[in-house]
Amino acid sequence: MQQKKKDQKSESTRRTFLKSTGALAAGLSLVGRSRANPVKPETLALNGGPKAIKTPPDSLAWGRCWPLYGTAEQEAVLEIATNPWGGPDPWGRSNSIPLLEKEWKEHFKVPYVRAHCNGTAALTSMYFALDLPPGSEIIVPSYTYWASIVPMRLFGLVPVFVDINPRTLNFDLEDAKRRLTKNTKAVMTVHWIGLPCEMDHICDWAKEKGLIVLEDVAHAPGCSLKGKYTGTWGSMSMFSFQGIKPLPAGEGGMGVYQNREDCERATMFGNYDHVPSSFWKDSPYKKYGSVGVTHRIHPMAAALARCQLRGLEERHAAVVRNVRSLNDRLVQLPGLYEQAARPDMTRLYYLWNMFFIDEAEAGMSRAACVKALQAEGVRTRLFSYTLHHKLPLYAEEKWWHHKPNIPELPGSEEANRTAIPLPVFTSAVPELVDQYVKAFEKVWAHRKELA
Repeated sequence: MQQKKKDQKSESTRRTFLKSTGALAAGLSLVGRSRANPVKPETLALNGGPKAIKTPPDSLAWGRCWPLYGTAEQEAVLEIATNPWGGPDPWGRSNSIPLLEKEWKEHFKVPYVRAHCNGTAALTSMYFALDLPPGSEIIVPSYTYWASIVPMRLFGLVPVFVDINPRTLNFDLEDAKRRLTKNTKAVMTVHWIGLPCEMDHICDWAKEKGLIVLEDVAHAPGCSLKGKYTGTWGSMSMFSFQGIKPLPAGEGGMGVYQNREDCERATMFGNYDHVPSSFWKDSPYKKYGSVGVTHRIHPMAAALARCQLRGLEERHAAVVRNVRSLNDRLVQLPGLYEQAARPDMTRLYYLWNMFFIDEAEAGMSRAACVKALQAEGVRTRLFSYTLHHKLPLYAEEKWWHHKPNIPELPGSEEANRTAIPLPVFTSAVPELVDQYVKAFEKVWAHRKELA
């Protein structure tokens, strides 16, 4: 791994980087320099020196405005308020909901969809749609949000916790292979903070083993692998429109289905307003009507989601450019790594711009590094994400048809030991980016004393 890192950081790249960022002036000892005329590093803010970050910490100056709503969103919500029924539907349903479903199918080129009140509702309906016997196992990362796992218990399904790759924060296929049992029926992948999972390899293995592939795409709408959208690889997938998500509509969600029967079962559980009128005449479920609850999306949320769907990829590409203007410079520092993406992936950045520190290579501890960065004005912290397999919910038999096994997940633990989160700049802030680079340079220049 270290050799690979060295290969990526060629001397020519380092010289170019140091010249362009002024690291020589900061005293960063990454390349050779004249020992007769050493450059004294600027004093750390931790030790009384000036802070590297000068920009005032308001949301606009920090490039952190989200969601990015404009005139189109305002007009869409006003239209719902002015004309709440929005069409001839005898049940008073706004046409913003069927229009969202229609436009979603067209945008992502998927055959069946159903809008829900939130992403958790979409996941719950999806687990019902699986129609698996109680005790069936679903392989799922522990490093995820509650909604990816907890609804399983409503249908007697058992989570089998899988590790993550600590440099991608995504599904570790090799670990999943070790956890396969005769009761394993499906795998749930979670595209974490905008980075697609390696769905090509996961789907190949799942097909070989006869497993159903599911996708949690709450963090990665519009991302792709090999030109294929996240959320279109598996049999079923879920999207979230919660207010801080990459496709924000205040609240809401979408279920995507490759098979008509799955869509109908999910609808029968979670959207009784569509049952049975929306089912095909030959549907085996048409005679039942609803067997669940109403998870219908709010018309205003559907209207906002329609606006946000337009220009989705372009909007995220602009954020990617902002983040890359920082990351391409920071990854030159020894022992500092970013969340790794394959060249054939198109990603977005959501919630955290995640870095990882190799303490041995960097020559200082994460704790010392983070403390010094915070003193310089960098927005970061000692990050540790909740690991579900360690929560009491999964240790008590009363909540589960079969109590989940509690494994050791070293990749998840390593991610929590090494992660250094930075803000995602949603707008262009070149001066702030330069200040962030300077802050990191100062800290790395003093890493011997920080050690």
